[in-house]
Amino acid sequence: MEQTIDPTLGPVLARTADERAVLDSFLDFHRAVLLRKLRGLSDADARRRLVPSATTLAGLVKHLTMVERNWFPTLLAPEPGDVYLTSDEDAAAHFAVGDQDTVAGLTEAYERACARSRVVAASLDLDHVVPHPQLGEVSLRWVLVHMIEETARHAGHADILRELTDGESGAI
Repeated sequence: MEQTIDPTLGPVLARTADERAVLDSFLDFHRAVLLRKLRGLSDADARRRLVPSATTLAGLVKHLTMVERNWFPTLLAPEPGDVYLTSDEDAAAHFAVGDQDTVAGLTEAYERACARSRVVAASLDLDHVVPHPQLGEVSLRWVLVHMIEETARHAGHADILRELTDGESGAI
């Protein structure tokens, strides 16, 4: 008897694929999970603080948009004037949200950043190495694994915040 696999689970579909497809599918899965946490929320609910820190659903998406831009185009394919952000202050500033930060706008910015990241990553070999201002050198492979970790960690935060907002939980 053949089992049916939920096609929304990209990592399951890539379970026998090559390394690149596995890495890409896990990262895209966690990116999609993060955006699912915003689906159906008002702007006010997405900006609402539910924990003692400044972490909000909107702030998580805003932060990960900066992270996508920082690690992929800025680090791996910099253009003149690009500055790689390294400070804790830079990271904290990108969690801050205001009235101008809407679910639609944050979603669109994140989707654009992810699309650009995919283009940059696809143009390089996994073994492509670049200098990093704090770590010395990093490969695209390392960046992809780091981004899976970073995105999954924040998607988990988003899951908790969404559950606290309206009781919705789960990755799908």
